[in-house]
Amino acid sequence: MRVLLIGANGYLGRFVADRLLADPAVQLTALGRGDDADVRFDLATGSPGALTRFLDAVHPGVVINCAGATRGGARELTRHNTVAVATVCEALRRSGCGARLVQIGCSSEYGSSQPGSSTAEDAVPRPGGPYGVSKLAATELVLSSGLDAVVLRVFSPAGPGTPAGSPLGRLAEAMRRAMQSGDGELKLGGLGAQRDFVDVRDVARAVHAASLSAAQGVINIGSGRAVRLRDAAAILARVAGYGGGLHELDGLPGVHLRATIGHPRTDSDHPAPVAYPYPDGCGSWQQADVRTARDRLGWRPRINLEESLADIWMEAACRI
Repeated sequence: MRVLLIGANGYLGRFVADRLLADPAVQLTALGRGDDADVRFDLATGSPGALTRFLDAVHPGVVINCAGATRGGARELTRHNTVAVATVCEALRRSGCGARLVQIGCSSEYGSSQPGSSTAEDAVPRPGGPYGVSKLAATELVLSSGLDAVVLRVFSPAGPGTPAGSPLGRLAEAMRRAMQSGDGELKLGGLGAQRDFVDVRDVARAVHAASLSAAQGVINIGSGRAVRLRDAAAILARVAGYGGGLHELDGLPGVHLRATIGHPRTDSDHPAPVAYPYPDGCGSWQQADVRTARDRLGWRPRINLEESLADIWMEAACRI
């Protein structure tokens, strides 16, 4: 099976590439903006015609799109998350390769949900910010394209390679700084959000399974269990061997935060707000209904959150 992987150097794409390379039946070609891509191509600026010519030359059976942007203004997010996907869809429609498309979506497309509920694929999307809107628009383009296509809505990925600017990455960095300085008290804010964390290696397994399946439409990829960020902090402290106290400052007016998860740390002497929303526009709660992934992909998550956090900590600890 010849597979074209777009975004192989990104957070998710690296693990998808590793998973595909481990399959001897897969011939992998990586397309991206970096110098180490097999083929250099910028989806945000390249034309569908140019991509069509490449597809006709390589003739992949599957195209996997892991490319996109998670930060930036609405214009940048639209260019990298929506216009880029429009280019892929149009190129596939023009090409004679007949490739299947596996598009990586995200749970931010759903927006906030009722605490205690599990979000299924038929939920009405109500994204709470430009990132979720740009990803939802991409999903709608894929679903209306007439292609053999599936969109995997990935909930909150965790594990090795977790970006340092993400909430879990900031949590690990705050703990690393506390241990490095011998600080016996770590004050944290913004720990009230509950999210469905899924290990990035399990996500790669889901992408591999989707590329081999005939499933179409939207499929959630998550653990099926919401975890409060303060509980994740306690697990991280345990795996890190941090013996100090964890003090949550949410709701305490006038307190200077030592570290705020989900928001950039500031060295300003001015008081910072004591709580920030988890930066995905999804409110206080998200939990995936993952029955479709089980039934249509034969996929279940295998790696628990403690192992994911241990790997996050291992990378953070190397910076000490």
